Amino acid sequence: MSEKTRYSDAELEEFRQIINEKLEKAYRDYDLLKASIMNTDGNDVTDTSPTFKVLEEGASTLSKEEAGQLAQRQMKFIQHLQAALVRIENKTYGICRETGKLIPKERLRAVPHATLGIDAKVDGRRK
Repeated sequence: MSEKTRYSDAELEEFRQIINEKLEKAYRDYDLLKASIMNTDGNDVTDTSPTFKVLEEGASTLSKEEAGQLAQRQMKFIQHLQAALVRIENKTYGICRETGKLIPKERLRAVPHATLGIDAKVDGRRK
Protein backbone atom coordinates (compact mmCIF):
# COMPACT_ATOMS: atom_id res chain seq x y z
CA MET A 1 0.00 0.00 0.00
CA SER A 2 1.53 3.30 -1.04
CA GLU A 3 1.83 6.26 1.29
CA LYS A 4 -0.50 9.21 0.64
CA THR A 5 1.25 12.19 -0.90
CA ARG A 6 -1.53 14.75 -0.36
CA TYR A 7 -4.87 15.17 1.35
CA SER A 8 -8.06 14.52 -0.61
CA ASP A 9 -10.28 17.38 -1.75
CA ALA A 10 -12.80 16.47 0.98
CA GLU A 11 -10.07 16.59 3.62
CA LEU A 12 -8.80 19.91 2.25
CA GLU A 13 -12.34 21.30 2.48
CA GLU A 14 -12.48 20.31 6.15
CA PHE A 15 -9.24 22.21 6.77
CA ARG A 16 -10.54 25.19 4.76
CA GLN A 17 -13.53 25.43 7.11
CA ILE A 18 -11.29 25.24 10.18
CA ILE A 19 -9.01 27.96 8.78
CA ASN A 20 -11.92 30.22 7.80
CA GLU A 21 -13.35 29.97 11.33
CA LYS A 22 -9.95 30.83 12.81
CA LEU A 23 -9.58 33.71 10.34
CA GLU A 24 -12.93 35.18 11.37
CA LYS A 25 -11.94 35.12 15.03
CA ALA A 26 -8.45 36.44 14.25
CA TYR A 27 -9.88 39.41 12.35
CA ARG A 28 -12.28 40.18 15.23
CA ASP A 29 -9.40 40.07 17.72
CA TYR A 30 -7.24 42.23 15.45
CA ASP A 31 -10.01 44.82 15.13
CA LEU A 32 -10.39 44.94 18.92
CA LEU A 33 -6.66 45.45 19.36
CA LYS A 34 -6.61 48.18 16.71
CA ALA A 35 -9.54 49.92 18.39
CA SER A 36 -7.78 49.85 21.76
CA ILE A 37 -4.65 51.35 20.22
CA MET A 38 -6.52 54.08 18.40
CA ASN A 39 -8.89 54.64 21.29
CA THR A 40 -11.85 54.56 18.91
CA ASP A 41 -14.26 52.87 21.27
CA GLY A 42 -15.09 56.21 22.85
CA ASN A 43 -16.61 54.73 25.99
CA ASP A 44 -13.95 55.85 28.42
CA VAL A 45 -12.64 59.09 29.84
CA THR A 46 -9.08 58.78 28.56
CA ASP A 47 -9.27 62.00 26.57
CA THR A 48 -10.71 63.98 29.51
CA SER A 49 -8.38 62.80 32.25
CA PRO A 50 -5.92 65.37 33.61
CA THR A 51 -2.56 65.24 31.89
CA PHE A 52 -0.61 65.64 35.13
CA LYS A 53 -1.13 61.99 36.07
CA VAL A 54 2.25 60.94 34.73
CA LEU A 55 2.18 57.39 36.08
CA GLU A 56 -1.21 56.68 34.57
CA GLU A 57 -0.06 58.08 31.23
CA GLY A 58 3.00 55.86 31.38
CA ALA A 59 0.83 52.84 32.03
CA SER A 60 -1.47 53.87 29.21
CA THR A 61 1.47 54.22 26.81
CA LEU A 62 2.82 50.84 27.85
CA SER A 63 -0.61 49.32 27.38
CA LYS A 64 -0.83 50.79 23.88
CA GLU A 65 2.65 49.49 23.07
CA GLU A 66 1.68 46.01 24.25
CA ALA A 67 -1.55 46.20 22.25
CA GLY A 68 0.49 47.27 19.23
CA GLN A 69 2.79 44.27 19.59
CA LEU A 70 -0.20 41.97 20.00
CA ALA A 71 -1.82 43.49 16.91
CA GLN A 72 1.36 42.84 14.91
CA ARG A 73 1.44 39.24 16.08
CA GLN A 74 -2.24 38.87 15.26
CA MET A 75 -1.69 40.21 11.73
CA LYS A 76 1.18 37.77 11.25
CA PHE A 77 -1.14 34.94 12.36
CA ILE A 78 -3.77 36.14 9.85
CA GLN A 79 -1.16 36.15 7.08
CA HIS A 80 -0.12 32.58 7.97
CA LEU A 81 -3.76 31.47 7.83
CA GLN A 82 -4.22 33.18 4.46
CA ALA A 83 -1.09 31.44 3.16
CA ALA A 84 -2.56 28.13 4.33
CA LEU A 85 -5.69 28.85 2.25
CA VAL A 86 -3.45 29.40 -0.79
CA ARG A 87 -1.79 26.05 -0.14
CA ILE A 88 -5.24 24.45 -0.02
CA GLU A 89 -6.04 25.99 -3.42
CA ASN A 90 -2.73 24.66 -4.77
CA LYS A 91 -3.40 21.27 -3.15
CA THR A 92 -0.06 21.44 -1.33
CA TYR A 93 -1.63 22.00 2.11
CA GLY A 94 -0.53 19.66 4.86
CA ILE A 95 2.73 18.63 3.24
CA CYS A 96 5.80 19.17 5.42
CA ARG A 97 8.16 21.60 3.71
CA GLU A 98 11.19 19.75 5.14
CA THR A 99 10.33 16.08 4.69
CA GLY A 100 7.66 16.17 1.98
CA LYS A 101 5.49 13.85 4.08
CA LEU A 102 1.94 14.58 5.17
CA ILE A 103 1.58 16.48 8.42
CA PRO A 104 -0.77 14.51 10.71
CA LYS A 105 -4.38 15.69 10.71
CA GLU A 106 -4.33 16.13 14.49
CA ARG A 107 -1.50 18.65 14.19
CA LEU A 108 -3.24 20.53 11.38
CA ARG A 109 -6.47 20.71 13.34
CA ALA A 110 -4.57 22.21 16.28
CA VAL A 111 -2.23 24.42 14.21
CA PRO A 112 -3.90 24.77 10.79
CA HIS A 113 -1.16 27.03 9.40
CA ALA A 114 1.62 24.52 10.19
CA THR A 115 4.13 23.90 7.41
CA LEU A 116 6.30 21.44 9.34
CA GLY A 117 5.56 18.03 10.76
CA ILE A 118 6.46 17.46 14.41
CA ASP A 119 9.66 15.57 13.54
CA ALA A 120 10.94 18.36 11.29
CA LYS A 121 10.00 21.01 13.83
CA VAL A 122 11.83 19.20 16.66
CA ASP A 123 14.89 18.60 14.44
CA GLY A 124 14.90 22.29 13.47
CA ARG A 125 15.04 23.31 17.13
CA ARG A 126 18.04 21.07 17.75
CA LYS A 127 20.15 22.69 15.04
